[in-house]
Amino acid sequence: MKALGIVFSNIHDKYVSELTRSRTMASVPYGGRYRLIDFVLSNMVNSGITKVGVITKSNYQSLMDHIGSGKDWDLSRKNAGVILLPPYGAVDSNSLYKTRLEALKGILGFLTKQSEDYVVMTDSDKVQNADYADVLDRHEQQNADITVVYKHGNVSKSTAQQSIIYHVDKKTSRILDVMVYPDVRGMQDYCLNIFVLKRQLLIDLVVDAMSNGYTSFHRNILQPNCDTLKILGYRFEGYSATVDSLAGYYRCNMDLLDRKVLDDLFGNPERPVYTKVRDSAPTRYDAGNRVRHSLVADGCEIYGEVEDSILFRGVKISPGAKVKGCILMQDTIVSEHADLNCVITDKNVVIRDRRVLSGCPDLPFFIGKNMRV
Repeated sequence: MKALGIVFSNIHDKYVSELTRSRTMASVPYGGRYRLIDFVLSNMVNSGITKVGVITKSNYQSLMDHIGSGKDWDLSRKNAGVILLPPYGAVDSNSLYKTRLEALKGILGFLTKQSEDYVVMTDSDKVQNADYADVLDRHEQQNADITVVYKHGNVSKSTAQQSIIYHVDKKTSRILDVMVYPDVRGMQDYCLNIFVLKRQLLIDLVVDAMSNGYTSFHRNILQPNCDTLKILGYRFEGYSATVDSLAGYYRCNMDLLDRKVLDDLFGNPERPVYTKVRDSAPTRYDAGNRVRHSLVADGCEIYGEVEDSILFRGVKISPGAKVKGCILMQDTIVSEHADLNCVITDKNVVIRDRRVLSGCPDLPFFIGKNMRV
């Protein structure tokens, strides 16, 4: 079964504006050495999808630098591979797309020229190791028009304002209703923004939406067609986390300190997670250092204390410095006797001597790229 992958790289940028001022959501660093798009591209490749279109809009220079030719994901191919789709603005429009449906309108020409039978669409704000091939097989076996992937889990009042909730018939897996940003909480079937459908059906739906001036994929396509189209749900059982705020980003990273989560994401040898290869030296641990319950990437220098933290490549912890519950991105320098608690630093940050900075898990202290504190 031939399938085309479509990845939305900018749809959720506004929810983590601190991290997306100079990059897309897809290129947000994660887990010491990865970017969020690594999980999507790895899922595609592991599922046998070798042609992937990445829809961009703005701030995608770092995304281009990270993906490159796609060779690190085995997507450097003559007639397939990864294809960056820049924003195609209409002649009579002064603005770029704002919604998923508007983004699909912009790549309608690209979709029309492809030969694959099916399309797998997904966002870049999720951390999960998913088998899209199984979703495609289920979609074909059940002769569905659209298959949506969902997860059953707890939805808080704050996350409900950014969530799509499904009412699913447990016997037939049919989607009975779609609620967009409802005022609900508790255990719900919430959307993971992964969709499978035939390429021609997607083109027809987008063309119809254009003729009617529609802008929302969920409100204008899924909601009104629950009775007319066979829309089925696929329940995802593995670990899945959403980067929906700075606190959400902090939680997603800290989850990696749980061995069960780490094994779920990276423990399956048949479904590895690929990323851009960098040739860095091993991390240097000084005799006086103390490192506990942390993830430390290569190329770091640790002379102080690190606990319950995630350190990206090239981070330096100076003598006497204490770091606890922090996420320090690439080339961050923590100077002597500085004390950090629940701090997130972007790239190339310098914390000067004896600085004391503290946040909390629900409101981590964030320091922007290239700053000196």
